[in-house]
Amino acid sequence: VSQVPVAEGKSVQQTVELLARRLEALGADKQGTFGVDCETYHTAGTIGTQGQTGKLMYVMHNSEYPLSCFALFENGPCLVADANFDTLMVKLKGFFQNAKANKIESRGTRYQYCDFLVKLGTVTMGPSARGISVEVEYCPCVIANDCWNLLMEFMQSFMGSHTPGIPSVFGTKHDSVYSPGDTMVQYMELFNKIRKQQQVPVAGIR
Repeated sequence: VSQVPVAEGKSVQQTVELLARRLEALGADKQGTFGVDCETYHTAGTIGTQGQTGKLMYVMHNSEYPLSCFALFENGPCLVADANFDTLMVKLKGFFQNAKANKIESRGTRYQYCDFLVKLGTVTMGPSARGISVEVEYCPCVIANDCWNLLMEFMQSFMGSHTPGIPSVFGTKHDSVYSPGDTMVQYMELFNKIRKQQQVPVAGIR
């Protein structure tokens, strides 16, 4: 999962269309849509202590796994629960409070190209588009490090110089099996990066 910068002189939507055209020129077929969303919760007990917020937890959903809900801490574990976890979070509001203005999501089109699955998404916060996400999966392989060079070569074919480096989550995996939680960690890191890029102007507007 990586972020693609907006092309010079173009909007987010135009850049997404440009990437989509490149994929279709390679021979990729549209396979429906996808969505990943993320809500931020902070630990309730420490709110207001000298303006500091407590530890943040991110509750995430991915349309590829409709029956699951993912709860992640930064630099911490990734809990995979069933979809009723959202209801549980409401009951835990004495411990975790939802930072309502912070919901961020990526939605877009899924493409299949031979054994590759590509998800091209527009990242939005509230009504405005904030960035572009690209998720690439090589479906036959479950050991991430075994297919990284192949993934790189494929990504270069339509992302050019914006091909990402090896994700940090791979560093801890080595030869172990890649899981859906690893994808969600990458989305969490991407969303947090986009949030930080936006913070300065947003504060100025308020």
